[in-house]
Amino acid sequence: MEYPLPIQLKGLTWAHPRATSPLEAAKEPLRQLRPDITISWEVQPLSGFEGRPIVEAARNYDLIVFDHPHVGEVAESELFEPVGSFLQTIGVGDADFIGPALASYRYGEHVWGFPLDAACQVSCWRPDLLAGLGGTMPQDWAGVLELGEQALRKNLRLAIAFSGVHSLMTLLTLCANQGAPLSSSSTAAFADRDAARNALGAMRDLLRFCPPQTLDWDSIAAQEAMSTRDDLVYCPAVYGFAPYSRVGRPRALVYGDLPGLRAGFAGSTLGGAGLGISAYTNHPDAAFAVAGFLIDARVQEEIIALNDGQPARLNAWESARVNTRSGGFYSLTKRTLEQAWIRPRWSGYLHFQRAGGPLVESFLRGHASMEDTLDRLEQAWAAALPEAH
Repeated sequence: MEYPLPIQLKGLTWAHPRATSPLEAAKEPLRQLRPDITISWEVQPLSGFEGRPIVEAARNYDLIVFDHPHVGEVAESELFEPVGSFLQTIGVGDADFIGPALASYRYGEHVWGFPLDAACQVSCWRPDLLAGLGGTMPQDWAGVLELGEQALRKNLRLAIAFSGVHSLMTLLTLCANQGAPLSSSSTAAFADRDAARNALGAMRDLLRFCPPQTLDWDSIAAQEAMSTRDDLVYCPAVYGFAPYSRVGRPRALVYGDLPGLRAGFAGSTLGGAGLGISAYTNHPDAAFAVAGFLIDARVQEEIIALNDGQPARLNAWESARVNTRSGGFYSLTKRTLEQAWIRPRWSGYLHFQRAGGPLVESFLRGHASMEDTLDRLEQAWAAALPEAH
C-alpha cells in the first residue's frame, strides 16, 4: 500500500517511565502499521498533568494524555474531538476497560478521551519487612493503625503520600469509602461534614506512624522511598505504579486492595490517564489512528503492560503473562479499581482541587484546625463553582 507524505504528530504526556516507556515502545510497531505517521512525545511534570490548563495543551499538541477531571472544561469549550463514534466503529465499549475507566471520560453527550492508563488508590507493602510483623494484612483503617503500632515496636514506619493534592485525594477516597463522596454536581455542597471529619481524623492518626517526609511525598516519591529504604513497611492508600512490583526488581513492592474506614475496598479515587485528540489538530484521521492503535487490546497487553505501562484494557488486567511479570499487581488490586470513585468533572472543579490540596496538607502539618480546614475547603469549593466565574 502506498501512503502520502509522512504526517508528523506531536503528543504530550507526563514525565514518568510508566507514561513514556510504553509510548516509546509503541513507535516502531506503529510505524510498521502506518509508515505515513510519525509522532514525537513531549513530557510535562506530574503536577502539570494534574493541574495545567488543558486549553494550552489542546492548542499546541495533536494528542494529549490528560486527567479525567479535565473533561468538563474540554466539553464546555469543545477542546477535543469526541471519540464515541470511533469507539462504536471499532466495537469497543465500557466492558472492554477495567472498572469505570471509560465512564470517566464520558461527559454530557460525548466521550472525550480514550482510556490509556488505569489506576486508583490501593495499598502496597514490602513483603520482606511485613513478614517480620507477622504478615497480617490490614482489612480496614483500624487494622492499619494496629500495624503501625507493631511497626513502631520494630523501629519501622508506615508510608503514604500527603503532599498537596495527594493528601486531598486520600481525603476524597476516605469520604467516598464511607458512602459519602463529593457530589458530582456543581450545585451541591462540598462534602458531608461528618464523613470529612472522620477522614481527616484518620489521616492525622496515621501520621504518628509515618516519617516526617510523608508530608513532602507525592505518589511516586512514596513508592520510590518504599522501594529504596528499609524502614517503610506498608502504605494504606497510594496511586499504584505496577513497575514497582515487577518481578526481579530489588525491594519489589506488593500491592493489594484499599483498607478503608469501612470494611471493604470501595470508594478509591480514580486516577489513570486518558488520551485526547485536539480539536485544533490538522490531522484528525492520523490522530485517531494512533489512539486506536494504543488502546487496541493486543497492544495494551503486549506493548503497554510489558513496557512499564499500566493498561486500561480489561484483558491486560486479567492476563496471566502480565500478572506474572508484575508480581500479581493487576489481579491483587482489580477489585478496588472496579469499585473506584470518579472525581467531579464539571468545568471549574480543578480550581478546587488545586486549592484543596494545600489546605489538607496544612491541616496535617498542624497549621490549621479541623473545623477551619473544612470551612476553607467549603469556601474553595464555592469559589470554583461555575457561577463564581
